[in-house]
Amino acid sequence: MTQITNLSAADKAAIERLNDRQDDMVKTTIAWSEVNTGSHNLDGLKTFAPRLADAFSVLSARIDLEETKPFDLINTKGETEACQTGPIVRVKARAEAPIQIIMSGHYDTVFPKHSGFDTVTDLGGGRLKGPGLTDMKGGICIMLEALKAFEKGPLRDQLGYQIVLTPDEEIGNLASAPALTEAARSGAMIGMTYEPCMEDGAMSGARKGSAIYDIIFKGRAAHAGRAHAEGRSAIRAAARFVSAIEDLNGQYEGVTINTGQIDGGGAVNIVPDLAIVRLGARGPDSEAANWLDSQIQSTLSAILASTDGLAAHVHGGFYRPPKPRNAAQSRLFTAVHATGKAIGLDLEFRDTGGVCEGNNIFAAGVPNVDTLGVQGGRIHSAEEYVITDSFAKRAAMSVLLLNRLADGRIDAKSIKALMS
Repeated sequence: MTQITNLSAADKAAIERLNDRQDDMVKTTIAWSEVNTGSHNLDGLKTFAPRLADAFSVLSARIDLEETKPFDLINTKGETEACQTGPIVRVKARAEAPIQIIMSGHYDTVFPKHSGFDTVTDLGGGRLKGPGLTDMKGGICIMLEALKAFEKGPLRDQLGYQIVLTPDEEIGNLASAPALTEAARSGAMIGMTYEPCMEDGAMSGARKGSAIYDIIFKGRAAHAGRAHAEGRSAIRAAARFVSAIEDLNGQYEGVTINTGQIDGGGAVNIVPDLAIVRLGARGPDSEAANWLDSQIQSTLSAILASTDGLAAHVHGGFYRPPKPRNAAQSRLFTAVHATGKAIGLDLEFRDTGGVCEGNNIFAAGVPNVDTLGVQGGRIHSAEEYVITDSFAKRAAMSVLLLNRLADGRIDAKSIKALMS
């Protein structure tokens, strides 16, 4: 690992370029944060995507905006509804180079258009609070700056890449997943994804798989006073289901289940004939996913069998596969750790229940490191903050990885071979 931890002349020059760009990286990310790109804000996504394409146009690469196909969601009436999201930003460079990688990130955030969290605030102490600064417009910014620094160095012709910037990661990549898979399977040896690192700077190791279930209950409406017994309450059935399903937490190692939302009902003098339970779940492997699927179906069957006049059906399931620590991942993490040492980072890789596009890329056969973004915290809340001096250092780590992949200090081909 000595060669990896040592800095070459090309490494030092790239780091110097990135240190000079520290303030500009922060300014760019602030400007990007001020454009709302909530996952369902189609206007905001369509406004921001061309700005990203323009920013990446400084690279020696082909830039495309690819329209996404609609995907199905269950609305508050229990009906399937086509949902449209923004375009995918695709960047492709040097397909003929001997080393090929895929880089990914998302430009949507969890904050709706009218969330009220739409400005950047200086918290002092080198911290800024704002929507998407950390998750993950800051990550996209350092991806771009690392590539710019890399392309000014002597190794650019040795490494080609595809970048996939998605508009829907926060809602599961339901529209963009095929693009991630296609890019990963187009010869990529290593993946680099720009989710933020953890608040203390640690990186993610293994990741669980993730599921979204919408369970639609249909009962029979009736006057709640005159004919209560004639009604069949969909909400009561949904409540029984939620209680039983939540009780499954802790019964299968690594599986967690969370009821995120229940829709349905109306006036209190009407027995409700519709309820929709929206569940999220995480599991470590396919066996865990199969177990949960069977538990959902058996629980539903028991509830429906106990009361006539009720019906229910399930929409969704496990949409993102797990990303375990296999031999390829372990070898890659070792190389990334050694690379961090070159700039004074002692990186820890910590297994997590969180999921990201790295799961998709791993499932497509490409080992990847997926928390290369900026350092911050309180993501997915109105207290999201970024540590400003992490920009240059995290970008430096990326450019060092690019240099090492390009010159062979990190053997991309042998790491990829461990996936088979």
